[in-house]
Amino acid sequence: MSTLEADVVIFGGGVAGLWSLARLLDAGYRAILFESEKLGGVQTLASQGIIHGGTKYALTGKITGSSQAIAEMPSRWAGCLKGDGELDLSEVRVLSPNQFLWSTGNLASNITGFFAGKMMRSRMEPVGSSSIPEPFDHPDFRGNLYRLQEPVLDVHSLVEALVGYVGDHCRRVQPRQLKVDDRDSGVFSVTSEKADLEVRAGNLLFSAGSGNARLLELWQRDRPAMQQRPLHMLMLKGDLPQVYAHCLGASANPRLTITSYLDVDGKTIWYLGGQVAEQGVGREPEEQIARGKAELAELLPWIDFTSCQWSTLPVNRAEPLMPGNKRPDDCFLQQEGRVLTAWPTKLAFAPRLADKVLQALPAPSGKKLDHDMLQGLPFPAIGEPPWREVRQWS
Repeated sequence: MSTLEADVVIFGGGVAGLWSLARLLDAGYRAILFESEKLGGVQTLASQGIIHGGTKYALTGKITGSSQAIAEMPSRWAGCLKGDGELDLSEVRVLSPNQFLWSTGNLASNITGFFAGKMMRSRMEPVGSSSIPEPFDHPDFRGNLYRLQEPVLDVHSLVEALVGYVGDHCRRVQPRQLKVDDRDSGVFSVTSEKADLEVRAGNLLFSAGSGNARLLELWQRDRPAMQQRPLHMLMLKGDLPQVYAHCLGASANPRLTITSYLDVDGKTIWYLGGQVAEQGVGREPEEQIARGKAELAELLPWIDFTSCQWSTLPVNRAEPLMPGNKRPDDCFLQQEGRVLTAWPTKLAFAPRLADKVLQALPAPSGKKLDHDMLQGLPFPAIGEPPWREVRQWS
């Protein structure tokens, strides 16, 4: 059996693991990442690619923990996307440099729109009648429209950029291939048809989303506890305008969030989140599609959706356990001995989580990673966006 020594071994190849790996390599750590399936994971590629800056968490007019913790994230991402931040992500495709918030004209949504503007003036501005984009430029639109300075990214291209950044430091390893004899030593073995490897890690970083539960079990730990907040996302495909917008409702969460993508056949995909996705948990796909059609017919009645094709996507967001299953205000990192357990909780928090990881670790050893030891382990493929995985549209 060969022995591989590393300063840090990361489990989980979503945005949290890949971003942390990139930062660790830049800082001189001997770091490697193990992913059980495909890079981009589940939650990362299922996200809408919105780099939130807190506005949607201030829609009730109150400064929340979420709005404060996430406020600096758009500027940090902007530096990376320009190529002069902590990571060079200049190759990432920005789908839209901003989003829009729209109200439907009823009293409750207009009030939330007013407070959102008061709370986040530096990032929001009313859209004048001469610059209203599709589909809000229709005569039947009766609401208010704001431009929100928070970008929307093509998440697949983000994963590609991060994978290019970390180079040959990722390998595919299934949990069943791992054997842990000592929960505290950082020593474990990886066995496959082409490799029989003992790994000696200074620290372990669990960043595998819902897979953290299995990793904690393997390392004989019962904390931190995890919760899952499910969503039932909607997708529709057709001859649609490119839209990146939140519809303001009466609560702190948007009634509907739309992001858009071009499919390989040239059709536009609308990916729908917000309350319609949260309230759709437990519905059968046909019921959820019917709810989505009704919601769009009410909010955008001048658009003809009859020729669109539909599909749904159940998503489980893995997070640290919170009282009452509430949404966490910040990214999460907890250390117990050599084990660090992490959940970013939102795509935008990846840089902040990497900061916490670096702060928790001792200085790098200054030694080189022996890549030859990894040759028997395959490089994981990059996952696909969820709409490319749909086998049949309704």
